[in-house]
Amino acid sequence: MTESSARTIILRRPPVFNVLDEPFVPETVSLGEIDSAWDDLCIRNSRYHDGALMHVLGVVRNGHGGVTVHLAPCSYRFHAVRALGIDTGVRPLGAKGVCRFSEKMLVGLRGPEVGSYPNCWEYAPGGSVEPPPPGEGIDAAATVLKELEEESGWKAVSQPIAVAMFFDEDAGTWEIVHTLDVVPGTPEVQESPPGWEYSELRLVQPGELPVPTSPAARIMDSMVSSMIFPAG
Repeated sequence: MTESSARTIILRRPPVFNVLDEPFVPETVSLGEIDSAWDDLCIRNSRYHDGALMHVLGVVRNGHGGVTVHLAPCSYRFHAVRALGIDTGVRPLGAKGVCRFSEKMLVGLRGPEVGSYPNCWEYAPGGSVEPPPPGEGIDAAATVLKELEEESGWKAVSQPIAVAMFFDEDAGTWEIVHTLDVVPGTPEVQESPPGWEYSELRLVQPGELPVPTSPAARIMDSMVSSMIFPAG
């Protein structure tokens, strides 16, 4: 499935991950150009930190409402330089949560220093899926739980369930959408998010995302009502 033909894939069973051992290194852009652009990014924003992510080599429907995602470990800097117009072909795997509480959803206003969609509202939380420890498999749901705690301070009271996957053309990422039930953290957390990724958190009704809204959140918004609060 190519990116140009990709659309939202509704998942009726968990995605299957096929991970290559060899790290992915771009061949269309020189490493020197990438390193120079990365240094420039770090000067502009001290929040940038290089690390490992999972690059999506391909997404294939495997029938019966499932997908097989082919992955390889990769360096974050290879994707980050996209912000300066350098496309290395790296497409990170991300995991997003649509968190339910009292028939509302948790949304966050992204901080001014984040790499994608600064100062835009989105469903919270979300983050890149990192390579697993040796001997373990990819666990996108665990990423949602980790990001929920670190970015919002809210607590999960159900396990995240993968319900969809889509390609975010603006950010250049593949995203797996999960639903889960949550409860608020401490009063201090409710008033001020613990991390720097969000400057504000809110609970909203379906279809009432604040503006400005990230393109990824608009894609997710189209599926929220039917997936989060299905009829019957």
